[in-house]
Order: sequence, then C-alpha cells, then structure tokens
Amino acid sequence: MTGHDATEQNPILDPFSLDEMLDVLAEFHAEPLALEHELPEPMDLLKQRVEREYNICRSLLTGKEDIQRLEALHDWLDQDMTRLAPIIESRRDRLRPSRWYMEYSDVRLHDNGRLVITQSAAQDPIPFEYPEMSDPGNDIASLRVELELRGEMTLSHQALDGYLRRSADYELARVLSLLQVVESMAGMRRALQRRNARGDNERPALLAETMNSFRRYLALAERHAEFRFPPLIIGVGVSGSGKSRFTRALVGRMGAVRLSSDVQRLALYGLNPQSVEGKPLPDDIYTSEVTAKTYQRLATCAGILLDAGFMVCIDGTFLEHGQRDQLRLQAEARGLPVLLVSFEADEATLRRRISKRALRNDKDESMSLAVLAAQQDAFEDFTDEERLHLVRIDSTAENAAETLASMIEEHIRVL
Repeated sequence: MTGHDATEQNPILDPFSLDEMLDVLAEFHAEPLALEHELPEPMDLLKQRVEREYNICRSLLTGKEDIQRLEALHDWLDQDMTRLAPIIESRRDRLRPSRWYMEYSDVRLHDNGRLVITQSAAQDPIPFEYPEMSDPGNDIASLRVELELRGEMTLSHQALDGYLRRSADYELARVLSLLQVVESMAGMRRALQRRNARGDNERPALLAETMNSFRRYLALAERHAEFRFPPLIIGVGVSGSGKSRFTRALVGRMGAVRLSSDVQRLALYGLNPQSVEGKPLPDDIYTSEVTAKTYQRLATCAGILLDAGFMVCIDGTFLEHGQRDQLRLQAEARGLPVLLVSFEADEATLRRRISKRALRNDKDESMSLAVLAAQQDAFEDFTDEERLHLVRIDSTAENAAETLASMIEEHIRVL
C-alpha cells in the first residue's frame, strides 16, 4: 500500500472488509479520466519509479549480500520491463493521475473483526517523488504485497480474484508480478528510510528489526520474480452440482483465479453480477451464439492468466466436448497441466439445491428444474482422451473440499 507522505492530512475512513475495499478500488479505477490530462508513456513512468526506488535502497545498504540480491532484482526488473514493453504500452489508456491509497491517510482493512492492515503500511517516512501517473494495477499489487508480508495469503488470493472479477481487467495479470516486485521494493525503501530517520544504526536491536523488515520485502519480491508453471482446472457440472461453491474455495485455498461462465457472459454485455442483481437480463443472453462467445471469452482470459503464471479455475457447465477442448487446449498449448473436475450429486440433491436456489432468488422453480433437465439431456459424456485428465467429485461428501484439493495437488505432481 505504498502511497503518501506521513505528514499529509487526508480523510480518515472506517475500516473496510476486503469486499468493500475491492468495490471501492474497482469503482475508483473505472472513473473516466479528465480531458485535460495528457497521457505520458507508461514505460517511462515505470522506469522512473523503478530507478528511484532502486537508487534510494542502494544508497542506504552496506551489507554485501543485501546489495547483491538488490542488484539481481534490479536486473530482473530491467529484463521483465523489456519483455513486457508492448503490454505496458498498451495499458496507456488505463493510466490514472492518482492512486487510491494516496488519497487517504488512514486506510484500514479488517477481516471478520480482525484488523489486518493499518495506515502505517501506507506512509512514506520521507516524501517520495512518485511519477505523475500510474497504472491502477499498482494499487492491487501494493495491497497484495502488504497482505502477503503479514502472512495473509488467503486474503491476497481473494483480493486478486475479486478485483479481476469486478474490473474485468484480466490483461493486468500480465504485468502484475512486475508491479508486485516494484511495490515490494517500495516496502524495502520505506524500511531503510525509517531506520535512518529513527537512528536505528546506533541501536543494534532496532537495526536488526529494520533489516529483518527489509529482507522480508526482499524475499517477497524474489518470490514474485520466480517463474511459475500454473495448472488449469476446468470445473464441469450441471446446475446444482456444487461446482461454484467448490471452485470459489480454490481461490483462497490454492491461489487460483476463478473464471465463471456466468460472470463472463454478463461481461459480454458490459454488466457485472452486482449491477444486475434482482434485475431482468437481456432476452438473448442464453442463446447459442452468446454461449459460444462466452466460452471464447473464458478461453481468452484463461490464456492471459496462464501466461502470467496464475493458476486458473474455470466454473461452467461445459456440456459439450468442444467447449471443454477449447479450454483444455489453452493449457496444453503452453505445456501446462490441466485437470477436468466433474462435480456430481444424486438426482434428489440436484433438484433440492435447484429448488432452494430458485426460492432464494425469487425465480420460477419449475423453470429452473426444466433448465436442469435440459442440461442433463444435452451433456456429452467424457471421451477417452478427456478421461486422462478427469477426476470425479461427489459434492455431497463430507470431505469433498479436502479431497478436491488433494487430487489437484497429486495431479500436478504426477504431471
């Protein structure tokens, strides 16, 4: 949550839950840019930021090993910026003149009544010259860095998944690791600057504490710079099979980014689940043409996320071989592991779940059950080739979530 001078006086906000914070972040980033703003070159801005962060850190370090690790990280940033230059430049229209965390002096995040992050994480002990504009991805990168530094990996995973779902900015994933390294370096700088400001060099205990903080940020940056081989998990099942509940659980548990066919179908119309709740949907939203576009969009987003090194979990009915193949090839073409997970339940359970959902959402129960029957009739059984990648989960089993996670981990190891 890098962001602002500790001496600035800005509005104080009540603590946010993660969902509330993500709602505000996505809304803030979606605000139209004022016409008077002339957009600079994104690469120039990023290079300025990297060099300023690096130069300050380098000037405050004396330990040989720390300097070597910092220089290796700087080299990685140079190489990755070169590699990602076309993508960085393509995000020019997304630049914003202010970051959300720079607007407030007290940003606090709580989780079930537990305070997770306080304002101290967002303050620069010495004023820092940030570029005049930045990619909105810096905000989510900064949030994830501060969460992971505190060991809040589940919240970090949920933050990424929730932000991408709200913003539909899946291209951000391509540069997110780079931005997370930059924000980790900012944390390193702040730790070193606090050491000098407090005179920690004269107090061994405080010096050790400061350098420990610096090295935790450094280790986090190095982890985000590592190359990853993420798997693709394709959740298959008719309505009421439990696939949505279990794929959501994989976000926090295993760090997957979840792509829902329902969400991506709405995105084709510029809609999101929050905006349509309780409202009628477009008449043609479930036509075969829109369904085909939905699965194409799922495949495109999955490819982007896999390229960026993120585990992807798809939640859809996948009634047809072609739909499953379309997604499976996204992983196989990249030499990455893929797993088809068939979520299953007995007929009575399926009908009970559908009826309960219809009542909860004020939908016609008979129509919902008719949709279930149509899906069951239309489902094309798995081919011999698909069975090589297939596991079946009884979603009514008491330990189904643990079984699924174990199967995924075992499948990835075997491959």
